[in-house]
Amino acid sequence: MKKLEFTAETSGERIDKALADMSDGELTRSFAAKLIDDGGCIVNGKAVAKNYKLKAGDAVSAVIPDPQETDILPENIPLDIVYEDVNLLVVNKPKGMVVHPAHGHYSGTLVNALMYHCGNSLSGINGELRPGIVHRIDMNTSGLLIVAKSDAAHKGLAEQIKAHSFSREYEAVVCGSVKDNGTVNAPIGRSKTDRKKMCVTTENSREAVTHYSVIENYGNYTHLRLKLETGRTHQIRVHMAYIGHPVAGDDVYGNGKPASLCGQCLHAKHIGFVHPITGEWLEFESELPEYFTKFLKSLR
Repeated sequence: MKKLEFTAETSGERIDKALADMSDGELTRSFAAKLIDDGGCIVNGKAVAKNYKLKAGDAVSAVIPDPQETDILPENIPLDIVYEDVNLLVVNKPKGMVVHPAHGHYSGTLVNALMYHCGNSLSGINGELRPGIVHRIDMNTSGLLIVAKSDAAHKGLAEQIKAHSFSREYEAVVCGSVKDNGTVNAPIGRSKTDRKKMCVTTENSREAVTHYSVIENYGNYTHLRLKLETGRTHQIRVHMAYIGHPVAGDDVYGNGKPASLCGQCLHAKHIGFVHPITGEWLEFESELPEYFTKFLKSLR
């Protein structure tokens, strides 16, 4: 158990964000919010809500619990590992695989597979002893994902995510004709009408920036390359739907699934980052999977 104490230097920042920022990579914002909800953080001697906005001079005190042994079971599921060392690995996740066990998906996830592959060598951040997950991609998004095998690597990678210094590029097929390259700079937050969805909103939202460029235009569909400056939940899917070009096959934010496509056509193709231990710049590319190339052929 670790105690974290600090005094707010400025006013206006939400307590959950401030707590995550001051934890030196030990807490994500979502886990900081859960910690606050559970009474593990007080401001000026009193409990506050996770959306409390700090005032300069506020005294913050929080207790970060020791990592607990996870009850997730290892499963012998084949992994497409494109890089691995003692501190981290990069895996090419197939479409349809959930990253972390959650309601409705308690087995067959990437974490189940990682626990079998790595044994005890996964990081212990966010209150779990061996999750290893630094960032996520959606179940129906395929492509590259980094996994931390040590706490030092996890903290270093989390700092890069916070600083937006990761290089992340996706490819997608979107509905409609996109003629020009562009940028979507629109904040994303939780939908008030459907808590499972995200949306572009100015309320309780976070900055989100997506750059896109046209690879090929097929008239009714367009093949895009997308580069993220930020990494918000469902960012590409929300931003593309916001500008009227939802990802093809997206059954949450889109227009339904074309007959020739099973699931959404979105692939995490490129990732680049500084190795958190060696300082070396690493870059990896993933070939477009069969479901993606098959859909492109159907459009041609």
